[in-house]
Amino acid sequence: MGEDTNPISVILVSSGSRGNKLLFRYPFQRHQEQQGSQTSKPSSPYALHSTVESTEDQDGDSRFSDVILATILATKSEMCGKKFELKIDNVRFVGHPTLLQHPLGLQVSKLDPSPKREMPTMIIFNVVFALRANADPSVISCMHNLSRRIAIVLQHEEQRCQYLTQEAKLMLAIQDEVSTMSESDGSQSPFHHILPKCKLASDLKKAFDSLCTTGVVHLHINNWLELSFCLPHRIHRLGPDYIPPDAIERSLKAIRPYHALLLLDDEKSLLGQLPVDCSPALVFQLAAHLVYWGKAIIIYPLCENNFYMLSPDANICIYSPLVEQFTQQFPGNDLLNVLSKFSLPTSLSQFKNPLAPPMQEAQLVQMVIWMLQHRLLVQLHTYVCLMVPPNEVDVEVHEEDKLLPSRVSGRSLSAPNALSFGSPTSSDDMTLTSPSMDNSSAELVPGGDSPLNKRMTENLLASLTEHERKMIQNIPAAQNQEDLRMLAKLLHYFRGRHHLEEIMYNENMRRSVLLMLIDKFRSVLVVRNHEDPIISVFQSPFV
Repeated sequence: MGEDTNPISVILVSSGSRGNKLLFRYPFQRHQEQQGSQTSKPSSPYALHSTVESTEDQDGDSRFSDVILATILATKSEMCGKKFELKIDNVRFVGHPTLLQHPLGLQVSKLDPSPKREMPTMIIFNVVFALRANADPSVISCMHNLSRRIAIVLQHEEQRCQYLTQEAKLMLAIQDEVSTMSESDGSQSPFHHILPKCKLASDLKKAFDSLCTTGVVHLHINNWLELSFCLPHRIHRLGPDYIPPDAIERSLKAIRPYHALLLLDDEKSLLGQLPVDCSPALVFQLAAHLVYWGKAIIIYPLCENNFYMLSPDANICIYSPLVEQFTQQFPGNDLLNVLSKFSLPTSLSQFKNPLAPPMQEAQLVQMVIWMLQHRLLVQLHTYVCLMVPPNEVDVEVHEEDKLLPSRVSGRSLSAPNALSFGSPTSSDDMTLTSPSMDNSSAELVPGGDSPLNKRMTENLLASLTEHERKMIQNIPAAQNQEDLRMLAKLLHYFRGRHHLEEIMYNENMRRSVLLMLIDKFRSVLVVRNHEDPIISVFQSPFV
């Protein structure tokens, strides 16, 4: 599916006082060398060659002559500054036509080094990417974004030093020169001669090649302005599939302070890829930027309470190149043997050995980091659901269903020891504070059993049905007004959509306090473990 995101070609056209011109296209027109050997010629310059029509699926836009492309892609001025999209058969053209306004008093003819040739004043230019007609709408949107960015830079450079005018003059001069050559010498495309002599043509070729390989485009237009762009479809790939950009956007918007960033490149390599005039300290703070550009992924800080298991999409083949890479990184360790320990949800605390040297624990942490970087492990989080046994008055209870209440009572539906994350440690009592939260759980303590606090608790429980309130009030822990008030305050988190780390952050709670509350009301609270959707988007293409 990687080829589905690749452009077919990049094309630069212009419109001016001498009509529409195709200044440059890459790749070069593949059937041009064969035109001399064709027995029949088209009756019109706008007709398609019959020998090319049979190879339509293979040749993409190469069946369109330069004249045709210049005519259909150089739009009217009314369409400038807007998205340009045109579909013809199996090809879709995407660009951003731009109106080029020369500085006042500019005499274009004086810039022409050739006194025999007058350069027409350019009015409109358009950098167009030819795509497959069935390209994903998100790919089309990204290609338009790149075309618009290039247009903005070229427009700026034209205003500053007439860069585009000079490059266009050079392109047209070479085309005229090639067209006057003898038939034997002029068999090659004029664009082949333009490429080594024209900086703009070289930049457009570089952009095309980058889109088809890495998906990351870095251009230095006119050796003055830097242009950077990334195609997320090429960067965020899981096997043959890519992560949908809208899923990435949702994940980036959900980043919270309790998340952590795991760099996919070492710091020196990452710093070396930054623009010369950027601030490294600033870039490292832009978490969303690093994730979008495929330089980092979102994880949770590693601690003993974290549960990990083998990713369902992990490549566990014994001949996987990751096996050799892992052995080189961690001599004496086998990747498949380490992964087998995570075939079931496993907490890092289970690997802790008080008799082992500190180096062994440090190496384990580095192994987990490596496996997360290569998408081999997924982290599971604990979610809580309010599940009150049904009212026997409303439900006909059959003999075989008499055990139903015990089946839904707390831990019977959860993973073993889901609430006992090992003995309390410093990480267990770690407080993820949220300074902006004014209604933290710590405010529940003052006031005791005052009538005001009781009314507040009743108001919080008002969203429940009468049966649900009755079942909760029958629990021994509910006789403690502080515990009941805390439960009522957290009820909106107990719908299976908020994991413990998020609750801890939002309410300034310690993990031990939260787990103790869940344990006290375990007859109506069910815990379950699964991935966090914010992070799982980078683990599975089917999110």
